[in-house]
Amino acid sequence: MIQRLDELGFDEAFIGEHHSSGWEIIGSPEVFIAAAAERTKHIRLATGVVSLPYHHPLMVAERLVLLDHLTRGRVTLGVGPGALPSDASMMGLDYSSLRERMEESLEAILALLQDEGTIDRKTDWFELRRAQLQMLPYTRPRPEVAVTAVASPSGPRLAGRLGLPMIALAAGTPAGQKVLAEHWRIYEEQLAAAGHPAPDRADWRLVSPIHVAPTRAQAEHQVSYAIEDAGGYFFRDSSVLTSVLNEAGLPPDAPKLDVFRASGMGCIGSVEDVIEHIERLRELSGGFGKFLIMVQDWADHDDTLKSLEVFAREVMPHFQDSNRRRLENWNTFHAGEPEFQRDLAAAGARARERYEETRRSGDGTR
Repeated sequence: MIQRLDELGFDEAFIGEHHSSGWEIIGSPEVFIAAAAERTKHIRLATGVVSLPYHHPLMVAERLVLLDHLTRGRVTLGVGPGALPSDASMMGLDYSSLRERMEESLEAILALLQDEGTIDRKTDWFELRRAQLQMLPYTRPRPEVAVTAVASPSGPRLAGRLGLPMIALAAGTPAGQKVLAEHWRIYEEQLAAAGHPAPDRADWRLVSPIHVAPTRAQAEHQVSYAIEDAGGYFFRDSSVLTSVLNEAGLPPDAPKLDVFRASGMGCIGSVEDVIEHIERLRELSGGFGKFLIMVQDWADHDDTLKSLEVFAREVMPHFQDSNRRRLENWNTFHAGEPEFQRDLAAAGARARERYEETRRSGDGTR
């Protein structure tokens, strides 16, 4: 899939880390990225995300620097606390403590990525003693590091305090959409308080599930392949599912396609539907620079690739403004067609006249 995204001109692909539930099954984004890097040329490869409380920060920093060199600077470190309580449970971790551990780890990772000698740091779950990376990153001063923000203000607060870009992981959910503008406000305030430069909305990533086809009916038919299973995972938070069912007046056993339609959590539809969905996110957020498709595996492999191709061909040009000058040029040419046709006729007549003159004079060199 990532090879095809690279060919289609997608800018980046995020690969997540999960260890339970049997649906998102990549246990090591770094290993996956190393394999994808060998098979691609241009696309940026990112962890989406590394769950920092599950790893010693020195290991995370070392693996990032290695990937930065292997990809010649095509890697981004996306970080988060860990989304699945079942992951934390298997490792004997208190899920409520993961956010604090993530912050402690991220601060240590950023310190290690700076060329500032050795690092000494001790928390209740890791220790660094005269720690130092063996190599400086390929990307200077360091590879991009991005912080996830879901619904609480902790994500934008941390990203702003540390001067890092945000990933609005829940932009496709009602709760996430409600706080988009507030998150940006908090982010701006924290950046200013910490003395960082003013933020650029072009660096803000919003995430939402998308499946697009030539018509809405086709898109809905394609996701019927596995939307019941995908929906069971996507709506695994029973409070979210109950809220959607109650607000939409749907029964508990409603088909997952109906639930997804009612949730507003993404878009399964035509090109026009998808453009409208992303435009709505742009309006709610006040503007952002990067849109990420959350792949749900609800269609079969071929239809998933077709959806990504339609997105690249029909949706991306709308937002990247890549077709405007072509349309302007065509309209200019089309409007001047009568004049151009007169010019063509005159040029043909002149060529014929010159040919006849040459025949009459008998001088073939003219």
